[in-house]
This record gives sequence, C-alpha cells and structure tokens, in this order.
Amino acid sequence: MVLTYKNIGITVSAAFRISVLLFLAFVTTAECCGEILTDAHGRKIRFAGKYDPRPVFLTNAPAPRREFRGIWISTVKNLDIPPYRSAAAFRSGIRSMLDKIAAAKFNAVIFQVRPHSDAYYHSALSPVSRCYSGYEGKTPDLNFDPLPFIISEAHKRGLEFHAWLNPYRVTGDTTLSKNAYLQTLYRSNFARLNPDKVLAFRQGKTTSLFLDPGNPAVVNHLGEVVRELVVKYNIDAIHIDDYFYPYENIGTLDAATFRRFNPSRLQLGDWRRQNTENLIIRIRQVIDRENRRLNKKVRFGVSPFGIWANGSKIRGGSPTGGKQTYSDLYADTRKWVKKRYIDYIAPQLYWQFSHEKAAYAGLAQWWCDTTRNSGVKLYTGLAPYRLGSPGWSENELVNQLRFNRARPEISGAIFFSYRHVFGARPHRGVRKMLNHIR
Repeated sequence: MVLTYKNIGITVSAAFRISVLLFLAFVTTAECCGEILTDAHGRKIRFAGKYDPRPVFLTNAPAPRREFRGIWISTVKNLDIPPYRSAAAFRSGIRSMLDKIAAAKFNAVIFQVRPHSDAYYHSALSPVSRCYSGYEGKTPDLNFDPLPFIISEAHKRGLEFHAWLNPYRVTGDTTLSKNAYLQTLYRSNFARLNPDKVLAFRQGKTTSLFLDPGNPAVVNHLGEVVRELVVKYNIDAIHIDDYFYPYENIGTLDAATFRRFNPSRLQLGDWRRQNTENLIIRIRQVIDRENRRLNKKVRFGVSPFGIWANGSKIRGGSPTGGKQTYSDLYADTRKWVKKRYIDYIAPQLYWQFSHEKAAYAGLAQWWCDTTRNSGVKLYTGLAPYRLGSPGWSENELVNQLRFNRARPEISGAIFFSYRHVFGARPHRGVRKMLNHIR
C-alpha cells in the first residue's frame, strides 16, 4: 500500500505546514548547536577544498559514552622517550608519562615496540633496540624487560596498550653503505643476518634500508615477531604504522625479488600490493590463532597514510589530490577494511580543514563511508605536531573532534605524539584540545 497524505488523515496544506515547521526546527537547532566553519577572515571553509565547495558544518555533539582516545609514543630516534641508563630511571620516567596521559582522560597508548629491525623488549628474534639504552642488544639491567612494566603500569591506569610495530624499516637514513651499516647492527639482528633480504634506497646524501616486502622469508619472520608479542605479553592490540614500501619511487630495487617470487606473473604494482597484503593476512592469522589457543582478545589495527586513492585517479577514491597509499606505498588499505583483515583503522589525517588538496572534512567523511557497516572501527589520526603551521588555527584540533563526534562511524582519535601534547611548552591549541577532551 502506498501511503498518501489523505491515507493518514493529513491534507496537503497541513503536510506543507508541518514540513515548514520541521525545517524551521532544524535550522533553529543547528543555529543553537553548531555553526558553519569559517577561516580567520570570516570566509566559509569548503568541505573538500577545491573538490567540494559545500561548507563545513560543526555541531556541539557531546562525547559518546565510549570514545577511543589514543596517543602515539614514539621510540624511534628517541622522539618521545630518552635513552635510559638504569631500570630505576626508566620506571620513574614511564610512570610520569602514563600519569599525565591518564590524567588528561586518554584511554589508550600506542607504544612503539619495534622502531627498527629490533625490539623495545626482551626477544628471542630481535635484539633490544638502541632506542632503549643507546646501545643495540644491551640493557642497563639484563634482568629487566621494559615491556611488561610499561604494560602493567598502563593497565593500572585504565589505559589500553597497543604494541606499535614498524615492520620493514631497518634505518630511515644513513650515510654509510648498506653493508657498512648492517655491520653496525647487533649480531642477532635479522637484517644483519640476511643482507640479501634488505633493500637500500638512496635519497640525496643518505640511504634508507628496509626489509624486502616481496621476500616470503621476511613475511615469515615478521609473523613470528607478532606471534612472540601476542604469546609473551599482555597486550591489547598489535598496531602497524604507514611505512610499507617507501614514500618515494624505488624504481627497480626489488627487480630480482619480482622475478623470483611472482608465480602468478602479476604486474609490478599489483605484485607489490599483494606483498603488503600477504603481511597483513599473516598477522591476522597469527593473532586469530593465538587468541583462540590462549583465550586472548588481542586486536589488530593499522594507521596508514590518510589518502587511499584520489577520486580523480581511481574510481571510488577520496576528494583529494595528494600521494596515494594504493599506488605509491602499494598498500590497498580500503581492501583491508572491506575484507575485514583488521579490527580498526586509524588513517593519518594530518591536514587542516582548509587544505586545498587533502581537506580534513572530505577525507574523514570518505573514511566514514568506507568503514560504514564493515565491522572495522574507525579512529582518525590527528596531528598536534602541526599546530603553528601555516593554515592551522589554534582551534583546529578542537574542531576536528567536534566534526568526528557528529559522525557515528568515527569511534575516536589517536594523537601524534606524546611530546607534542605533554611537552614542556605545548601549543595553545593543544591546551584547548585537552580541555575539550576533559
């Protein structure tokens, strides 16, 4: 049966009046509970920069009862944590950090346990990271494993602990040759033991070294790294960051691997995407198997570069014009969501609302559409470190949180990084953001 206004006892004129009243009620509510976002000159900020001229509307939706609030703690280059000379000093420093995080109403730490081809814990597979004490393979106290202490202290404060791994990176930059740098690594380092499985990428005067994603032995090793963490430690999640293939074109560095390990005769781009997918699938399988065996509930999350693909280049892409994870980093992150290989995704949306080619609103909405009804949680990666940059207002992070809270698909946010939020002189915009969270 098709309902008409007459079927339900409402005349057309009455229905029109009701529609007008509903519209006015909506407008009144919008005026009371939110506003159109404008820049410092009072101009309306466009939803997706040059790609969508609609204005951005912000509401004052309250924080949901359960909102994920994570913070990245980076150990690489000692960005957030200094090297420690004693276990006692380490314990004191960690307690102080976690006290600040908990007091600010965060509920999760994403702690970098594998900054290079190493371990910020005692491992049978990798040497202790030089980021811990300043010397790879060595700790101030041989009997002290830092990771159980960090996890325990986090849990005492009601904080989830996500073990953050950079799977492939051996070093971000060195002036040494590949072989010379590998000889500086501890004798048990997988990269030193397997130089044929390490690729060297030259950028200007420095070289980056990374494990070859196309070599099955690398995938097997990384699967065992994850297994050790899941089995040995009381972690809440495994977390992979955005460094898959390098951000710059690597040319034919992996030509030999391509010829040797390509039984399906895939094109180079498809083959590289398959390689990163193989790693994601392996990690998924390892976590699921150990969860069943040990009755654990460890989750799996990825925090990729924020643009999967530009809509002008690939059908279904976002209203953006930047570097693409799909074709530049060879990581099909949208597919990982659709196939539910992961439990959550935290795209790094490190751009402001007013960005012309990667506007926050357009990208965040695209990820909402992508994850909707997928069963994969969406957290947006936010950038306190960018505050003070051109185009960033001191209200940027607060406004991004307001935008998030009006969208049920977004379950929270993760902030990069600890020192930019809790450093000695945080930006005024950070203080505003913390007040907003509280």
